Amino acid sequence: MATTRKKKVAGARRPEVRLPPLEEYRGGLEPDGDYDGLELDGLDLAGQSGEGSRFLDCALRDCGLDEARLTGARFLDSVLTGVRGVGTVLAGAQFRDVEIVDARLGGAQLHGAVLERVVVRGGKSDYLNLRAAKLKDVVFEGCVLSEPDFGGAVLERVEFVDCVLAGVDFGGARLKDVDLRGAQRLEIARGVDSLAGAVISTAQLLDLAPVLAAQWGLRVED
Repeated sequence: MATTRKKKVAGARRPEVRLPPLEEYRGGLEPDGDYDGLELDGLDLAGQSGEGSRFLDCALRDCGLDEARLTGARFLDSVLTGVRGVGTVLAGAQFRDVEIVDARLGGAQLHGAVLERVVVRGGKSDYLNLRAAKLKDVVFEGCVLSEPDFGGAVLERVEFVDCVLAGVDFGGARLKDVDLRGAQRLEIARGVDSLAGAVISTAQLLDLAPVLAAQWGLRVED
């Protein structure tokens, strides 16, 4: 009898961030700023402009980012811990080999951003805008994502582990090796037809049955 082999899901490659000894930084943000080997701890950066800035081997801890403008900024080999902000603008930003821990964000704008080898651990994000973003080797772990928007985004080797995904939009997204099985709660508001390339559990399939039936125009009657 022929046996059917299960196709394995390629797992995300996690970042290995090893920060050097850091120098304390007490200043603010500047457009096209160059921040190298610095620790930004407890700073209120609300409303400041850091478009095009580069953060290399940096730690941002407990910083306020309300309406901070960081369009096109680059975060490389860095750690962001306990950052918080409403309306933070990170459109077109790049995150590579970055850990984001216990962030609390509302309406953060990351459309067109590029995330590669990133771990988002803990915290809560409401209305996270990742439209047309590119995510490769990204892990969302133990966090709450309320109404995140992945519309038109490209996701490759992305894992959701012990997360809550409420009202997620995958409309027009392209997925490859996206593992949703670890999501504690999975609610898809839009884009169920874009889930090719994702893996879900049997229980999740049953939970999504009403959404799938509506997508296919099926009536379920007993």
